[in-house]
Amino acid sequence: MAVTEAQTLDMSAILMQAYDLGDMIKSSAETAEFLYWKQRIDQDTQVSGLVRQFDKKKELFEECQRFGHFHPDYHAALGQVQEIQNQLDSLESVRRFKLAEERLDNLLYSISQTIAHSVSDTIKVPSNDPLASGGSCSTGSCSTGGSCSGGCS
Repeated sequence: MAVTEAQTLDMSAILMQAYDLGDMIKSSAETAEFLYWKQRIDQDTQVSGLVRQFDKKKELFEECQRFGHFHPDYHAALGQVQEIQNQLDSLESVRRFKLAEERLDNLLYSISQTIAHSVSDTIKVPSNDPLASGGSCSTGSCSTGGSCSGGCS
């Protein structure tokens, strides 16, 4: 068997395992919970109404933000955005959706980290958590233009 044939077989085996892993993720409890709560918030008229209000208030705030906190309506616009955000966050379906989203994100991050570190311990794994310490170099070094200490994992 030629080297290119062996590499093709290896790649097809890797792809098949990747598809299997994708199917396992799709059938996981975390994915099911995420999809359930996503459907619930998509069907919730109170959520959709607050999202429309939030979008309008956010546009107003962004207009004020162009001039910074010196704009006469800046603090009022910011307060309105925060108020609607708090109303959204107080809804059970939104809270549960965000929790399910975080659990699914943690599952995907864990899988990505396992795969990356099986190749090399120095591979960086991006995370949605700005405070993640194990692998995203979010401390102001390599990726942010600071001096690199080589401690990124």
